[in-house]
Amino acid sequence: MMRHLVNLARPAQWLKNGVVLAALVFAGEANDPDKLQSALLAVLVFCLLSSAVYTFNDLVDREKDRLHPLKKNRPLASGSVSIPAAVVMILLLLVLGIAGAWFINWWFAIAAGAFLVLNAFYSLLLKDVVIVDAMSIALGFVIRAYAGALAIGVPASKWMLINTLLLALFLAFGKRRHELLLLEEAATAHRKILDKYSPYLLDQCIGVTTASVVVMYMLYSFSTEVSDKLETENLYLTIPFVVYGIFRYLYLIHKEEKGGSPTRVLIGDMPILLTVVLWLLTVLMILYLL
Repeated sequence: MMRHLVNLARPAQWLKNGVVLAALVFAGEANDPDKLQSALLAVLVFCLLSSAVYTFNDLVDREKDRLHPLKKNRPLASGSVSIPAAVVMILLLLVLGIAGAWFINWWFAIAAGAFLVLNAFYSLLLKDVVIVDAMSIALGFVIRAYAGALAIGVPASKWMLINTLLLALFLAFGKRRHELLLLEEAATAHRKILDKYSPYLLDQCIGVTTASVVVMYMLYSFSTEVSDKLETENLYLTIPFVVYGIFRYLYLIHKEEKGGSPTRVLIGDMPILLTVVLWLLTVLMILYLL
């Protein structure tokens, strides 16, 4: 039973909450022990809250998930976890997460509350509204990034928020494309919104967001404002990693028919994983060693 409850919490998806640390790293505060502690606690809070959100979403979608070749094995869809047990788990995760958020500071708690409200609306309504569904997913990442800044008391960079939004949109459209092609005729039975999409439309959306991510990150890297704030002009050295990572992900979407789970791609595709690690090491070296 415990194993199924852990699977229901989807701990592999906690990697997404790493975006909470973006403000800490790019504000140059990662060597401050107090702010590092607050940022790590903020990540833990979002892990608890996101697990509550995943469990609630699985509870709402349990009948539809049974039609999906992969999601049918999830604990609620397969019946290995009962509905009452899932409800208790949601409440426990919410209590722990909200208490942790208030412990950090009340501005952070408000952001955490906004994250919960957004995801509740997504699970019940927004996931059935074309384009808005993808934008809702992306906004969830923006809230994470903004909350990370609130947790350590630094201004949230507009560059960070815009880049987060665009990258999350890119991944969300890629996920929709994977679902549409994987499920084929059964797509709309599993997720009603897929009836509103087509591979061509999603390819257009992916193309727009691909260009936007690359261009915006380049503008960020060469920005005089950013260079003055971070006291370095060397962020452009990270551009090749971003460009390769985006193009590699496009390859996986179009040629390998992956992209259903960005987290699974990150863990399972060695070139993507190596690129992310090298990008992060280069960023840390530029901001903290050079």
